[in-house]
Amino acid sequence: MTQPTRSIEEGATEIRGDAQVAHYLLRFPQPVEKVWAALATPEGLQGWLAIAEVFEPRLGGAVTLRGLGPGRITAWDVERVAEYTVEGRGRVRFHLEPGAPDGTGTTVRFTHEFEREREQPVWRARFERLLTALDA
Repeated sequence: MTQPTRSIEEGATEIRGDAQVAHYLLRFPQPVEKVWAALATPEGLQGWLAIAEVFEPRLGGAVTLRGLGPGRITAWDVERVAEYTVEGRGRVRFHLEPGAPDGTGTTVRFTHEFEREREQPVWRARFERLLTALDA
C-alpha cells in the first residue's frame, strides 16, 4: 500500500457576479478525524489560521476569528463540511472526503468566495502552516 500524499493544489479562480471564488485541493495523509479537528475546532484553528475567540460548532453558530473578524457558521456537517462566513472577508468552505478507497488520508476541497475588489488572501502560506500543524 502506498503512503497517502501531502499536496496543495491551487485551482482556477473564477468570477461569479460581484464575487471572486478561489479553489484549492488539499491532500493529507492524516485521517478525516484529525483534519476535521484542525479545521473545525478552536484548538485546531489556532494552530494554523487564527485564534477563535468565539466558536459555536453548529449551523448558524457564531464564530469570531482574531484578526479576521466576526461571522457565522453557514454550513456544518461533522467530519464532512465546515463553512464560515466572516464579515468583510467572505465565505470559506472546507469539504472533507476520505483520500483513498481504504479510508487512508483526507482530501479537502476548499473554496473562498469574496468580494471582487478585495485582495485575495495568501492561502498557500496558511495551508503550509496547516500541513505543519497536522504533522505535530
